[in-house]
Amino acid sequence: MVDENGSIRTLSVDIGGSGVKAMVLDITGTPITERGRLDTPQPAKPDVVINAIAVLAAAQGEFHRVSVGFPGVVRCGVTETAVNLDRDWIGFNLETALSQQLRKPVRVINDADMQGFGAIAGKGVELVITLGTGFGSALFVDGKLVPNMEMGHHQFRKGETYEEQLGRAILEKIGDKKWNKRLEKAIASLQNLFNYDCLYIGGGEAVRVNMHLPLNVKLIPNITGLLGGIALWRN
Repeated sequence: MVDENGSIRTLSVDIGGSGVKAMVLDITGTPITERGRLDTPQPAKPDVVINAIAVLAAAQGEFHRVSVGFPGVVRCGVTETAVNLDRDWIGFNLETALSQQLRKPVRVINDADMQGFGAIAGKGVELVITLGTGFGSALFVDGKLVPNMEMGHHQFRKGETYEEQLGRAILEKIGDKKWNKRLEKAIASLQNLFNYDCLYIGGGEAVRVNMHLPLNVKLIPNITGLLGGIALWRN
């Protein structure tokens, strides 16, 4: 399972509510292809999303294994929730289905968890939040993942969840200024809750963050969600 240079290539896939992205990484996790992207098919049922991944994979060239970040709870390759996709994902074995489609070994985790692997330093308490269609989250302690935290569906303020207060739908409704004020409150709330050493903010809407951030809060590029794919094969 190596190329002519003796290196294993990993196809890293990020499934989002609005877009499906893919890129090939070398054995060190360095990108060796340009990122490909397709709009997430609507309705976002498993078969059409898998077909979109297959189209992206065909354009990426040679690879030997696949890492997938999925926007919901994932356990043993099975997707258990999919708030921003389609109910047909509940109980769907994505790992097996995609492996059969691509004829390669596949590993699947929550998308924020995968983005976290691409961002963290591996020391202390590190929290990752992703701002996109929804609100993703991942928690790491000394580099070890606490999987499927799904902080976005926990109550935040005024009887609403983090996702209801900060997801893309409400951002477009209330505008950047008010959204940033809410995000500032969320950062303070999460600091009090987790006492993190570092908070990383990523996702497609992170580019709209416009405030003075505390020293232990860092913005990370959206591509980090793909770079974390190499970590799924470290053991």
